[in-house]
Amino acid sequence: MASAYNFQIIENCLKCPMREDKLFCNLSHSALRALQEIKATSVYPKGALLCLEGQAPRGVFILCTGRAKLSTTSAEGKTIILRIAEPGEVLGLTAVVGNAPYEATVETLEPTQANFISQTDFVRFLEHNSDVGLKVAQQLTHNCKCAYDEIRSLGLSNSVPEKIAKLLLRWAESPLDNGKKKPSEIAIRVTLTQEEIAQFAGTSRETVSRVLGEFKKKGWLRVRGATWFILNKPELEKLVTT
Repeated sequence: MASAYNFQIIENCLKCPMREDKLFCNLSHSALRALQEIKATSVYPKGALLCLEGQAPRGVFILCTGRAKLSTTSAEGKTIILRIAEPGEVLGLTAVVGNAPYEATVETLEPTQANFISQTDFVRFLEHNSDVGLKVAQQLTHNCKCAYDEIRSLGLSNSVPEKIAKLLLRWAESPLDNGKKKPSEIAIRVTLTQEEIAQFAGTSRETVSRVLGEFKKKGWLRVRGATWFILNKPELEKLVTT
């Protein structure tokens, strides 16, 4: 098994130790064998563009390792991050199945392994493996739920502090097992820049910097590089409108 960027490259889907835990990858043995024959495995550095908004669909990317951000840009150049994709997700699925342009730009947030499958091969794969249809439906449902959550967060939040509190609480749902934290603290990994957090919250980088500074001053948040510690979750929850 080859390695790159300090992680093991998984070239054979049939031997992937994590496939049962991933949204799209827990397929039947026959479907995995068919998938293995049509996919091309690649490793991408941080900042690689997998899909471009408005581009004709070339195919789908199955995220194996690493994370990617999905964003959309207005005619005026304002960018909003729609969501963060995790391992096991299929990127570009809506465009490929609907034969429509990619609806978002997909950019890797860290060194990433992804399997690429051309549009022609993926559509044929679906046609010959009916059990995969349920996985596609689950992925599309997941995408739709993420979009609704983001619209609700942006549209119903009364202030930028509330939006950022919602982001922190959402990330806190998947805490890090960090031995340097106190029992009452919640450790989370944040690899987004303040500019990217601003794109999530629909505001400016300067405003994000000010709000995070206020959270730290109040003793709600501590930042150590990419590891952030939520020190007072109840106070953040008070900011969030129910």
